[in-house]
Amino acid sequence: MARVSLLDVASALPEQRVGREYFERYSRPDDPLLRNPMFRAPEYRRYASREETGADLMERAATALRERHGADALAGVDVLVTHNALPDVPFLGSGAELARRLGCRPDHIIDLHNGHCAVFPYMLGVARSLLASGGGRTALLCTAQTAGKIFTQPGVRQSAHASVPGDGAAAALLTVGGERPVLGTRVHHHPEYAPDVSLKLDDGRLYWEPGTSEMDVAFDNLKAQNIIERGSKIVPEVVADLCREVGSSPGDIGLLVTNQPNRLLLRNWSRDLGLDPARHYDTFDSYGNLFGAGIPVSLDHAVRDGAVPDGALVVLAGFAGAGEMASAAAIRWGSRP
Repeated sequence: MARVSLLDVASALPEQRVGREYFERYSRPDDPLLRNPMFRAPEYRRYASREETGADLMERAATALRERHGADALAGVDVLVTHNALPDVPFLGSGAELARRLGCRPDHIIDLHNGHCAVFPYMLGVARSLLASGGGRTALLCTAQTAGKIFTQPGVRQSAHASVPGDGAAAALLTVGGERPVLGTRVHHHPEYAPDVSLKLDDGRLYWEPGTSEMDVAFDNLKAQNIIERGSKIVPEVVADLCREVGSSPGDIGLLVTNQPNRLLLRNWSRDLGLDPARHYDTFDSYGNLFGAGIPVSLDHAVRDGAVPDGALVVLAGFAGAGEMASAAAIRWGSRP
């Protein structure tokens, strides 16, 4: 099996920057979730405009990679894997549209609709398997989150949970060979938790039926507590399993980059893995919960901040939805070519 490396990662964020006061002035003092630690607001987050799509943000992130590595780096991509948390068109992923915009004709276009906040390590595993088995030489992975539009609806934004999500996107380039090998990936599925993610519409309609009520994610304190307990457990578990698989231990991790759901889970993961919080990169107060884009956006910022030393074991990890999936990937970080 050929070695596959993460050549580079880039991110793109909407221009609109919103502080916590945007929600505080609309919040309902009787909201039972107001004091739940899962929904304590970040200081800032970014929001996509009404017209700005996930494909727009992914294209911007991928364009940054093209500027660094040349037009041929994207034109010759063999594998394109995308995830868009809020699909721009019902039924369809963003892969074909993104390929059209970038002028590439991959042999494989894969739109992943599961994985959510934990999708990036999962994408790495899928692309690595294809490249390592001879399915191509390069892969482009793109993930976008523009679901902030849901949480800024006039009624929904009064809810405590609406203050946490933000919007953004990232793109990553993989290649056969290279100096940043993906050492391994690991995915744990917990399908028994899937029913705890559901939609809420006050008039009782299904989301695709005509009506005027605002679509929201259904939360209550019991669900939130269950998610915190599951998330606190399953992310350290998948990281520990991955470390064993690649012949390391959590203590060997030079930098941990996770999804960014809330401060409590970020703290719990560092503590339970025995990591100094300085080795767990945190973008929560800058961008909020970026869902599936949170891991690669945070990794891009960590690289730009000089927080990833050469030779470090970098572990990317997270969990999805209510805990129905957890994933992790390990990379031995080398110098950029």
